[in-house]
Amino acid sequence: MVEIQTVGHSEVFHKLSSTCHTDIEPVGRWFKAWWYHHQRNGALSGEGLSLAESGSQSDEEVECSTVEIEDDVEYLRSLDPKEWKDQDHYAVLGLKKVRINATEDDIKRAYRQKVLRHHPDKRKATGEEIRADDDYFTCITKAYETLSVASKRRAYDSVDSEFDDDVPSSNASNKSRFFEVFGPVVAANARWSVRSNVPQLGDINSSRDHVENFYDFWYNFESWREFSYLDEEEKDKGQDREERRWIEKQNKAERARRKKEEMSRLRSLVDAAYACDPRILRFKEEDKQKKLDDKKAKQDAVRARKEEEERRRKEEEENKLRIKRQAEEAARARQNAAKREKENAKRALKREREQLHKYGKQFNYFIGRPTTTTAADEAELVNRMADLDRLCELLTIDELDKLNKKMATLTVDSADQGRPVFDEAVAELNRRIDEEKQQHLQGGGGGSQSAGVGNAGGGGGSSGSKKKGGANQWSPEELNLLIKAVNLFPAGTNQRWEVVANFINQHHGGNRAAKEVLAQAKELQQSDFSRSALKEAANKAAYNKFEKESKAGVASEESIPSERYETPAEQLGINLTAWTADEQRLLEQALKTYPASLSDRWEKIAEAIPNRSKKDCMKRYKELVELVRAKKTAQAAVGPAATKK
Repeated sequence: MVEIQTVGHSEVFHKLSSTCHTDIEPVGRWFKAWWYHHQRNGALSGEGLSLAESGSQSDEEVECSTVEIEDDVEYLRSLDPKEWKDQDHYAVLGLKKVRINATEDDIKRAYRQKVLRHHPDKRKATGEEIRADDDYFTCITKAYETLSVASKRRAYDSVDSEFDDDVPSSNASNKSRFFEVFGPVVAANARWSVRSNVPQLGDINSSRDHVENFYDFWYNFESWREFSYLDEEEKDKGQDREERRWIEKQNKAERARRKKEEMSRLRSLVDAAYACDPRILRFKEEDKQKKLDDKKAKQDAVRARKEEEERRRKEEEENKLRIKRQAEEAARARQNAAKREKENAKRALKREREQLHKYGKQFNYFIGRPTTTTAADEAELVNRMADLDRLCELLTIDELDKLNKKMATLTVDSADQGRPVFDEAVAELNRRIDEEKQQHLQGGGGGSQSAGVGNAGGGGGSSGSKKKGGANQWSPEELNLLIKAVNLFPAGTNQRWEVVANFINQHHGGNRAAKEVLAQAKELQQSDFSRSALKEAANKAAYNKFEKESKAGVASEESIPSERYETPAEQLGINLTAWTADEQRLLEQALKTYPASLSDRWEKIAEAIPNRSKKDCMKRYKELVELVRAKKTAQAAVGPAATKK
């Protein structure tokens, strides 16, 4: 609730607020008074105050204006009324010094004075001769008619002959005197602006905002300047509508051309000022330096971030390396322990093998000491040596130790007693190998030979393929023998399929004919190996092998060297790579060079053939002997049958 105080006859409702400063822009007649004062460059006169207070002037007030009105009689008499359009209207009315800054009141007052002094009736009363058709008073009337109408005055002011349209060039001299050269030109051209409050050029200390606003205004400058006063023909002089339209069209085209030239002139002025302005150059340098500083700051930030990331990465790597080294040291310790145990087992196994080899050489591989060396003796010696190698490779360390203990009880005189022990060990080993082979065959192990058929001209086939009769079904053993025979007797062999049939019959005990063998080979070649039973058997055998190897890996980690799961060929250390022609030639040459009488014959033969061991050479020799014998037997069986035919 506001408390009301009574002071005398007045009531106080509230205290007055403190004073504040407010900028007020004059408008209306007050603006006109301010402009009048600004144009006179002096204090506000009584005329300006009365103009602001009343808003209008009487004839007496117009007469009391301070604008100086010239009266050049000689100039007026020199005018040609017919060329009134080319005259200087401001000079005719005596306002040559004021020109575009003259107000409507100044023009009215100047015209009043000219009428009072130069009206034909006035001059005629003084005895001056007046020519009605050629009197200069007509020029005064035309000047007033042009300047008293706003549109006509604007058209005349647009082509004022006293205005300088030249644009300063952007040379070094104007750059050094930029403000002295471009300041007056910009101020003079500001008169054409449609918008008020035209920004001026400023000085060297002007702020960036002022400079940017200045050039933004002038690059978007809107000029009211128009060139209708320079029309060559007046539209009203046309005799008919078509002619008037044509005149108007020509006038508009010429005005547009001049307007375009004017805008181009203003744009060139602004471009020249922008090119010479030292403030713009300073701003560009500042922007460039700021850009470089920002770029450097970003680079420094990126470098600092990268250094921090690199530091963290190194710390993480060091931690990982430390953990890894600790894990590696622990694993290495376990590996070294397992390795020592394994090496001890290997050394023990090697000693047992060397001991068995020593007994074999000592007792002539348990075949006695023949006085003569025949081919059969040498073949038996090779077989005994191969059996001894197999025993050394396939027997466990416990079995070797047991066998060596039995051999240790023998002497040179009782060497014959060691032969049954040796044969018993070989027979037991062969029995175990045969059992493994049977397991492979029963599990599909024979499918590994299917690639040989492809080499001989046929593809892999199904073990379950049958003839139409069903009684001549081929067993997996026969299919494997067929594949092996096709590899042994390639295309070009004399009576090839009869030889292949005899080979199968000799090794399996059947009675296969040559045509039947040929038909089965073609069927294998045409069948889909990917769906055959041999392929399934091969896959199963591969899986069994992988399972055994996995168990062997676990056994090795547990340091149990006595358990073995390799195939017989892997256990013998035989290289399954096919023999090349060069290796075959080197083997034949070595067999000729080193006779059978040498005790270390096969070691020297193995040294003569690169990438081949003693076991590989002995195995190849046995294969060649078996191949020669099989070919001779097959050809011998085919020979009499061919003779009978």
